[in-house]
Amino acid sequence: MLRPYVLVNVAMTVDGKIDSAARRGATISSATDKRRVDELRASVDAVLVGGKTLLNESPKLTVRNPALRRERLERGLPENPMKVGVVSVANLDLDGDFVRAGPAERLIFTTRRTSPEQIVRLEKAGVQVFVSRGSERVDLGEMLETLHRLGVRRLLVEGGGTILAEFFRLGLVDELSIYLAPRLFGGATAPTLADGPGFLPNQAPRLTLVSVERFDPEGGILLRYLIPSPSTL
Repeated sequence: MLRPYVLVNVAMTVDGKIDSAARRGATISSATDKRRVDELRASVDAVLVGGKTLLNESPKLTVRNPALRRERLERGLPENPMKVGVVSVANLDLDGDFVRAGPAERLIFTTRRTSPEQIVRLEKAGVQVFVSRGSERVDLGEMLETLHRLGVRRLLVEGGGTILAEFFRLGLVDELSIYLAPRLFGGATAPTLADGPGFLPNQAPRLTLVSVERFDPEGGILLRYLIPSPSTL
């Protein structure tokens, strides 16, 4: 399968939470880390989020720094990377930042559970819609093949925990960066880096530590891992 190189980037607390139990997009990154993420977005062809993040937060997923946007244009690239949402039922806010913030290409991968009327509304708003062959969940392998055909060679996946767990389960992650914030959210229902049913010990993805860096004055730590493909283990 031809697919993009997949980078996962998250900010999480020391107890592994990527949001509070309120699930309202709590800020975890420091100012220093936000600049790093902006540079990371500027370096990729597309940025992807899953359904809960898309529907609850409608993130911009754009490059904030004007200098970074100019650098992309000078390299012959679009000002912002492509924005990609993966959601089973694509009832997102058409006036939200995912659709309106830009300029950027906007793609939604969804299922037959999204009504034809909503697909027409999305397309009229300038969103490209791809309907997965499966009726319940988007086929991530099929989606990555489509992105590769569209010219995406480096894909940044920013969350949330449910779709991240599925990327790891399917062996579709090449690199993982974690900003570890000196905070503790707690809460049994607060989302983590990999939600869902979890992995049995003999199925758990293997990570290779590349670097550890004390990253900012707040005491945050930046961890970087590579994920070997199953064939190299």
